[in-house]
Amino acid sequence: MRRPEVSILLAEDDPNLGTFLRNYLSGKDLSVMLCVNGEDTLRAYHTGKFNFIILDVMMPMMDGFSVAREIRKVDEETPILFISAKQLETDRMQGLAVGADDYLVKPFNMQELLLRINAILRRTNSAVFDKMQKHFDLGELVFDTDKMVLYNENDKIDLTSKETDLLRLLCIKENQLVNRSYALSRVWNSDDFFSSRSMDVYISKLRRHFRPYPRIKIQNTHGVGFRLVVDR
Repeated sequence: MRRPEVSILLAEDDPNLGTFLRNYLSGKDLSVMLCVNGEDTLRAYHTGKFNFIILDVMMPMMDGFSVAREIRKVDEETPILFISAKQLETDRMQGLAVGADDYLVKPFNMQELLLRINAILRRTNSAVFDKMQKHFDLGELVFDTDKMVLYNENDKIDLTSKETDLLRLLCIKENQLVNRSYALSRVWNSDDFFSSRSMDVYISKLRRHFRPYPRIKIQNTHGVGFRLVVDR
């Protein structure tokens, strides 16, 4: 089984809420480590590797603001989201001032939490966010990146790993022009002549898969790049 691409450090001193949050996010295919006080959180941060940090503000031993300050002394990039019952504007401003990317007031909707995580990752670390999405609705077909298949109730098309990686990039950028050099660097890690020719071959293979489905098209801008267009 593939390990989740996003690893979250969650600090919440309420054991019931902390367990609920951990189980909810784990159910969304995110890896979550739960800590119940500030000192354990800081220790976990220094010994682990995380893409995202969620901090409760009011915690024993060290509050969330203090934990964030310590983290920001050595790490300005890993996103931090505060969750807190403290709802005054001054509290929110203090959270942002110590380096947080967002501040969510309790009680909150779980879907809103997930949307905020996605929005922050999309803004701060698009590579990690991209890896989170594993299913794409192409109208006439569904694309499952884990199983490397295109399917509907009547058809199933198995894909190679290169076809999967290339189509995934096109799906993430649906309706946007994907520059050739960008696609080559992301999928082939090279932009030499042979990689470029190989990409053209795989674009042709994907187009053959879509031939029975005329509402799914890969358009070519000669010498520039490709665009996935889905007529929904």
